[in-house]
Amino acid sequence: MPKRSKRYQKELSFLHEKFSAKEMTSGVSVEAALKALIEACSVNFDPTVDLSVNLGIDPRKAEQNVRGFAVLPEGLGREVKVAVFARGPKAEEAKQAGADYVGAEDLVALIQEGKIFFNSVIATPDCMTLVAKVGKILGPKGLMPNPKTGTVTTDVANAVKDAKAGKVEFKNDKGGTIHVPVGKVSFGLSRLLSNIKAVTSAINRSKPQTIRGNFIKSAFLSHSQGPSVNIKISELTL
Repeated sequence: MPKRSKRYQKELSFLHEKFSAKEMTSGVSVEAALKALIEACSVNFDPTVDLSVNLGIDPRKAEQNVRGFAVLPEGLGREVKVAVFARGPKAEEAKQAGADYVGAEDLVALIQEGKIFFNSVIATPDCMTLVAKVGKILGPKGLMPNPKTGTVTTDVANAVKDAKAGKVEFKNDKGGTIHVPVGKVSFGLSRLLSNIKAVTSAINRSKPQTIRGNFIKSAFLSHSQGPSVNIKISELTL
């Protein structure tokens, strides 16, 4: 295990003083976890708060993999640059909605040159053959458009607005865990709670029909470079 910084150890000690060993194991309320994380935070920047959810799925089975999105009512606390693959009227719709980069073949060329100045990509269905040409570049960066996340659509105007407003995409990793940013520490309790509710609702809606038993096995909240707090799964289940 890598050596933890003194700051990390200090924050961890604070959490252990705040909660009993039983609470740290069985989980505390989302509100209590957020209050403690905000109070313990000692980094010299405004860190992102992350929600990690361990799912009761078998990630080896394609039908049990989970993928979806949530629009955070309080945003993400950072500027989102949006690129849209579209032609004709749809391209104009994207521009009117506030997209930062709109194009087709020219956007492919830009990406192939390594000029990726955006962190969200949307495409109309007819442009997906173009997107496929740069799939090996966009895929590893988590930027590949997908119908399940609402980024392959004919409704480009709303897709752009959602992305700008604070849309987050999620999918389980090889261990069956989802990691989702839910805002900044500076948001405070109320705004973070609102975003977490939106994310957990979206995750629950994405539950595969083949799942039996508990869909959410455990969940944790943490901030960038900080220790995590185990939270009660009963508060995350619809």
